[in-house]
Amino acid sequence: MADELDGLLARVDDPALRADLHAHIDRIRAKRTFGLVFESHLPERVRLPEHPIRPGAKVAWRDDPSSATYQVLRARAGNATVRKVRHLDGSRLSAEEDAEVTEDELPVADLVVIADFGEPIYPGLRALGSIDRGADKPAHLVIKGENHHVLEALQFTHAGTVGCIYIDPPYNTGARDWKYDNRYVDDADVYRHSKWLAFMERRLLLAKELLNPERSVLIVTIDEKECLRLGLLLEQTFPDARIQMIDSVINPKGATRGSAFGRTDEYIFFVMTGEAAPVPLPLDGEWKVVQDRRARGLRWAELLRAGSNTQRADRPNQFYPVFIRDTEAGPTFVDVGAPYYGDEKGEISPPEGCVAVWPIRSNGSEGNWQLSAGALRTAIDAGYTRLGRWRGGSTAITYLKRGEQRKVEQGVFPIVGRKADGSIVVDESNYAPVFVPGTQWRISSHNAEQGGTNLLKQLTPNHSFPFPKSVYAVEDALRFFIKDDPGAIVLDFFGGSGTTTHAVARLNRQDGGRRQSIVVTNNEVSAAEAESLRKQSFRPGDQEWEALGIFEHVTRPRVTAAITGLTPDGEPVKGDYKFTDEFPMADGFEENVTFAELVYLDPDDVELDLAFVAVAPLLWLRAGAQGPVIDECLDAAGRRKPYAWTDGYGVLFNPDRWRSFVEKLPETATNAFVVTDSQAIFAGVAAELPDHLDVVRLYENYLTTFRINEGLG
Repeated sequence: MADELDGLLARVDDPALRADLHAHIDRIRAKRTFGLVFESHLPERVRLPEHPIRPGAKVAWRDDPSSATYQVLRARAGNATVRKVRHLDGSRLSAEEDAEVTEDELPVADLVVIADFGEPIYPGLRALGSIDRGADKPAHLVIKGENHHVLEALQFTHAGTVGCIYIDPPYNTGARDWKYDNRYVDDADVYRHSKWLAFMERRLLLAKELLNPERSVLIVTIDEKECLRLGLLLEQTFPDARIQMIDSVINPKGATRGSAFGRTDEYIFFVMTGEAAPVPLPLDGEWKVVQDRRARGLRWAELLRAGSNTQRADRPNQFYPVFIRDTEAGPTFVDVGAPYYGDEKGEISPPEGCVAVWPIRSNGSEGNWQLSAGALRTAIDAGYTRLGRWRGGSTAITYLKRGEQRKVEQGVFPIVGRKADGSIVVDESNYAPVFVPGTQWRISSHNAEQGGTNLLKQLTPNHSFPFPKSVYAVEDALRFFIKDDPGAIVLDFFGGSGTTTHAVARLNRQDGGRRQSIVVTNNEVSAAEAESLRKQSFRPGDQEWEALGIFEHVTRPRVTAAITGLTPDGEPVKGDYKFTDEFPMADGFEENVTFAELVYLDPDDVELDLAFVAVAPLLWLRAGAQGPVIDECLDAAGRRKPYAWTDGYGVLFNPDRWRSFVEKLPETATNAFVVTDSQAIFAGVAAELPDHLDVVRLYENYLTTFRINEGLG
């Protein structure tokens, strides 16, 4: 059938029509027959109000979210000559329509530059400030920008290296809490589920390329509105991963919903790649759905075998008597008999004053002990076996399995004495069981009101944000996967109020880790704020508008307050942290944070080395975001230096000075960037550098990375 279609298409004389037909048929062929089916071709684009309007740029009407797309042909004297290239719905013009399009003269002030997803973009970063309290630790990065394009930028800096991604995407409740193609999506939009899936798939595909394929985890929170669709999308996007869903109570009071049960919980998907798995942690009883008193201390197991292989015939050499005696201090061990293979165990006479305890099951049948006779003698001598209340030949015998013995030997349970039977007595007062919990979490610290909303009010009293996550809930979810990785990179591209950076800082404080978070958020204002601002004649890009955006009004102030311990007004943050690590919030954290904004570069400027200041932070980020950024590096005469090194990386601007560059290589460096048009010169310099260095050619590697991103939108 496919060959027949191709043959028919070849007979179409009009090349433009033939190309259009090919494109539409290929799109139909690409649609999935099974699984989650949705309109994945729906367009998205981002508006860039600060970007200059110049020839070649694509623009739209600034105040019309549904605007068609135009290309700028000329721009001068406050006006731009433009030509329409896309319809209101984002579709391209047909060949006939394109032939009939005329040029229009429009005021530059009424236009805004746009970038369509799926087309190559050339990103840079503009520094917006920093907090330096962490000495030589890697800096956390908080980026203002469209997360799809930031994810593309991170392909250059972090492809295949991220150990953990935590995201709290829009829940698509119909409450106008997110935008698609610059328009808020509400419950009146019949395509809202399809738009949400397209929106998520584009970002998840990019995120997948950043995750370490050998060991990494993607954590996604969601509620019932999109839970089922998200689960299918994750299975399709990560077919080789192990996926589990957790039910987590975040609002014990319940959020009232008309004609429905009150919502108390949300869901957390854990997508585990490679060897990633939750590690056992010391957790309190809240993490147990069913309380087991024995799990709260040293666990003594029954010596009589239960479960499978419980009959005497299953372990005949483990059918033997244990001789015990009752004393004023309590029952004691006297001896362990040899395995008995006869039919009349009564013929075995206990020592004087003793009774024999045999492995007899509750139904009277003969069973077997868990240990051989020799192993039991060793355990008795070590104090790892004990007797229950005296009941003669039916006295219970318990022992410590090897895992519990190790806890004693490692000092988890300090020995403080011994009983009459020689069994050890331990101090259990400071013990927290170490385990991986089940899939139902009802943890008081995960309450979104206390650990989220109220905590945010303490940090930024005059800045509000709807439904922030409890920092303790995020912290706990991360801990299961990065507890044993003190240098983990944690990415959150739905950054919201900045909870993930806050949680990673808390984890670092608890164990001295050097984990780094990269958090991405746009600077959107809410639907209500947008309406109010427009009534005041403000528009995106105006200072009054941007000041109320998520990044400027919530994320940056919250992260700053958390790290410095000072509110935006300069007052010490009131209150203490609770639960895992209790200390005054005013203490802040010994961490470094860099705030930056995504900018869009002209590839010609990049290739001509005219955009290095914006590319420089990406080099620093690729090298580990540690220490200073190598920017222009000018000498006293204002000329760029031939090369520069920090402890972590270096840039060679003048390949003729490669010998000095190589000689000055610090032992701690991990990356080197060589600016040259010549592959031969680059290869020669790279050959002189140690094999452990990540050596990158600028700007060929940079430009190629973003050219191959074309179509990922």
